[in-house]
Amino acid sequence: MKIVLSTLNSRYTHTSLALRYLYANMQELQNNTSIMEFSINDAMQSVAEKILDENPDILGLGVYIWNATQIHELIHIIKRVSPQTKIVLGGPEVSYEPFRVDFSDADYIIKGEGDVAFYELCKNIIENKEQERITPLSAPKLKEIELPYKYYSDEDIQNRYIYVEISRGCPFECEFCLSSMDEKVRAFDLEKVLEEFETLWQRGARAFKFVDRTFNLNMKAANMVLDFFLEKEPPYFAHFEVIPDHFPASLREKIKSFPHGALQLEIGIQTLNTEIANNISRQLKLDKIKENISFLENETSAHIHLDLIVGLPGESLESFGENLDAVKAMSSCEIQIGILKKLSGTYIDRHDETFGMVYSDIPPYDILKNNQLSFKEIQKMKRFARFWDILHNSGNFKNSVELLWKDESVFTNFYAFSLWVYEQTDATYKISLQRQGELLFKYLTECKKITPDIVADAMLSDMMKLKGRAVPNYLKPYSKDFTIDAKLGTSGFNKRQQ
Repeated sequence: MKIVLSTLNSRYTHTSLALRYLYANMQELQNNTSIMEFSINDAMQSVAEKILDENPDILGLGVYIWNATQIHELIHIIKRVSPQTKIVLGGPEVSYEPFRVDFSDADYIIKGEGDVAFYELCKNIIENKEQERITPLSAPKLKEIELPYKYYSDEDIQNRYIYVEISRGCPFECEFCLSSMDEKVRAFDLEKVLEEFETLWQRGARAFKFVDRTFNLNMKAANMVLDFFLEKEPPYFAHFEVIPDHFPASLREKIKSFPHGALQLEIGIQTLNTEIANNISRQLKLDKIKENISFLENETSAHIHLDLIVGLPGESLESFGENLDAVKAMSSCEIQIGILKKLSGTYIDRHDETFGMVYSDIPPYDILKNNQLSFKEIQKMKRFARFWDILHNSGNFKNSVELLWKDESVFTNFYAFSLWVYEQTDATYKISLQRQGELLFKYLTECKKITPDIVADAMLSDMMKLKGRAVPNYLKPYSKDFTIDAKLGTSGFNKRQQ
């Protein structure tokens, strides 16, 4: 009996922690099981061909918001070519109903955590035991399951991110998030986990991305993990998702000790409007948030990534703009602007009638309109978010992009800029760095009426900060007296990590 575990990652540099958990817990079936990973950018017929070359009797597929449509296509192809192959689906996208992508061609679906359930299902299939098509939600005891980390290959360690975790679940009830469905936070045996991390380190792993929803909830565990890295010789990279209002003294001292580029913290702000936060059952301790972001900004070398969401129930464009202005006043870090999504199983649907919430039923299920934002305004904000990402978050225009707003509203000025950019390009993707710079220079000098010498000085300091770059043509008339103090380049550990 041949079993293949597979999924479509969002990009090559990503790996699937879930598949490795399933493989680690296959017991006596492990010798007949293999992992095959692909990307959503691969051609689905080619993916199907490679999978079927293995002649699997059972195919387990991980389904997520980013690959649901492609998985539907993949199932269709495989079932047409090899109808005898039993297809088992698992993952967040099939853990809660309704299923908004048609997965009816799949033979079985496992809801929730499949670490043990997948093995048991395979065993029942092999033994020809009767099995329900849908396995209900389950939560195995974490200290009793086999850890997956030894199953990262040498190629993974050398070229891809290593995803790890020390806990599962989230104690908060934010209505837009699937983690709000968890009953409680459950922890792994940390000593065993750290032993596995040490083995990964000895094998050469240096980029660790923690998938825990609230890394800084348990101080003892968080400090032990931070100590693990602080005892190592840089360079290395560790990414954590943290809550913004819980940074006690012990944690602060350790975060301050990390070298530049070694630590990335993702912090979900989502909104600073207390009324809107209350609508979505989100705790909001504004004083603590401001205090902790100020600490991270001014006293640490950590790369900070703050999240805001467009389209929350009851939140107007003006309110979102005030959020962005407030967050930008707190920090110069990356601010990720997301569009609200309605995930199956979440409680955000309780606002549909009251706030006129209308969502797409096609992944990623983003909001189309509500009684505060029209479809047109949502579209404009999607473009706003994209241009913000490539011009602000990228760090390519760190000094010059600030000229867009100076001492005025960040949101109001960047909104006007984003409308103008779209008028010029009629596109949000495949805009080269050269073209981005040209657009920014033109807008600042012609629309904002800022003296070209001032704009050029800021842009030259941005564009020429890396050794080897040529002065762009549009800046050459202003570069005669400019002194280039470029670095030799930046280590991958000093860049924003996706």
